[in-house]
Amino acid sequence: MSQPLISVVVIGRNEGQRLAACLASIKAINNPGGEVELIYVDSNSHDGSPELAKQLGATVLCVKPERPSAAIGRNAGWRAATAPFVLFLDGDTLLHPEFLQHALTAMADESIAVVWGHRRETYPEHSLYNRVLDLDWIYPPGITEFCGGDALMRRDVLVAVDGFSEDLIAGEEPELCQRIRATGKFILHIDQPMTRHDLAMTTFKAYWKRALRAGHAYAEVSQRMKNTAFPLWLQDSKRNAIHTAVLITMAIGAIALVWLLGDWLPLLGLLLAYSFLCLRSAYKARWKCRQPLTLLLYGVHSHCQQLPIAFGQLGYWYKRLRNQRQALIEYK
Repeated sequence: MSQPLISVVVIGRNEGQRLAACLASIKAINNPGGEVELIYVDSNSHDGSPELAKQLGATVLCVKPERPSAAIGRNAGWRAATAPFVLFLDGDTLLHPEFLQHALTAMADESIAVVWGHRRETYPEHSLYNRVLDLDWIYPPGITEFCGGDALMRRDVLVAVDGFSEDLIAGEEPELCQRIRATGKFILHIDQPMTRHDLAMTTFKAYWKRALRAGHAYAEVSQRMKNTAFPLWLQDSKRNAIHTAVLITMAIGAIALVWLLGDWLPLLGLLLAYSFLCLRSAYKARWKCRQPLTLLLYGVHSHCQQLPIAFGQLGYWYKRLRNQRQALIEYK
């Protein structure tokens, strides 16, 4: 058999019918110019996902680490792959039929090691959380600092940097990208649709845990990269700490004034100040969306998420000082 052109590595855990839809979308792509190898890496599912993937024609690998992570699954996948290009996908995504053709064209430039496109939510109308977080996926095209979980990568570059860091439970793709950039290669975001994602978020608890996970990633990755040529998220983690401190100080100050003055007017001032911050964030994000209500909700999200992100950072430092490992933070 001839060597495949692309190995598609899908990772998942209890994705059910989302996984079936993901694998079907891969089989439905436009011909990228060569054969496609399909590998599914399962992280200890109990819903029959491995059997389902095998029935749909995927080579199935099962990993059962003590502390599961996306990095472990992706490493197992690309190391079993045989193609020169590896496309990583999450099991809750749908691949756009034309993405690989555009990505391979971009890969004609040997300096490009990673190509990614636009990821959007499949069902933004299903909840306010889906609707708002859909905008979090939107980035301007061009050379970028990092990519997300869906991306096409050169296998020889993965070999050169020894793949993903398996001790990370979040932020493993951005951290990998910094090590790739240190080799002189580039990360390219192309202006093409790549995947549709099913966030399936319907509760504030899930929203909180997702932001908590992001905070852990900010702290852990920024500490790991702070003395390198690409200190990713170092400034972001500091900005989050300052941002959260300002929001909390404003609230405490307003409550203190209410108690001292015996007047509710300071709370009105606090509400107006918070509203101004949210409106300013919504206005700055107007390039992402033309729907005023969605932008307003996104502005609220931009500040609301700061508190759980800060707690995620604090959780990282608490665990680190106690020499403990953070368990996987799952929000689904």
